[in-house]
Amino acid sequence: MNQRVKLFGVEIDALRMTEAVRQIWRQIDSPNATTEYVVTPNVDHAVLLQGNPQLQAAYEHARWVLADGWPVVWASRLLRQPLPERVTGSDLVPAMFSAATETKPLSVFLLGAAAGVGQRAAENIEQRWPNVTVSGVYSPPLGFEYDEAENDRIIEMINAATPQLLIIGLGAPKQELWIARHRGRLQTKAAICAGATIDFLAGEKQRAPRWMQQSGLEWLHRMLVDPRRLVKRYVRDAVVFPTLVWREWLQVGAT
Repeated sequence: MNQRVKLFGVEIDALRMTEAVRQIWRQIDSPNATTEYVVTPNVDHAVLLQGNPQLQAAYEHARWVLADGWPVVWASRLLRQPLPERVTGSDLVPAMFSAATETKPLSVFLLGAAAGVGQRAAENIEQRWPNVTVSGVYSPPLGFEYDEAENDRIIEMINAATPQLLIIGLGAPKQELWIARHRGRLQTKAAICAGATIDFLAGEKQRAPRWMQQSGLEWLHRMLVDPRRLVKRYVRDAVVFPTLVWREWLQVGAT
């Protein structure tokens, strides 16, 4: 079992990117493996987890819990339970693709993003990573998660495409709740809850410059690009997250 760090009510794997990629590939290569999935907590996820039993359960059943946000990594170090590095879904997916070879190719299914975006992402993926095949793409309609017939159709579609890896870009907490609920019916080996990764791969959205990613300022870039959707969220997180860190600090001091 991986070493895990318990923060904000969730256990996070103390893994580096290379280690995470290796473990997920081992899962894919296992002939009798059932679907296991990855979640990548950031500050917003840590806030959403508080008082949300369904999301907490989704995290508990995840095979890999990888720290997406730098503030989560910094908090782990402050609280004397250091995580080795940030492992974002948007970096993990390309790293998985890059690990595919001619003798060990990879088939993937893209679930999420707006209509047409997944197809552009698929074209870019197959052009950039020739050992990766996109076996299917689907953009579900708004509110699909409440429609059992639509969920049945999505599961049948994914299983018919026989992907080894499912990339889920539905946003949090929808993607985590969806895979936790339906993984038992999926025939893929692994799934990654990847947020806006499909949009990034399609060129629909641009990630922050590398220096902003490395300095912990990617949130600022995202907020400036999409202020209507993100300003309110980041203000809430800026209020709640320090409270969560302080609560954890008090617990560390009490032990």
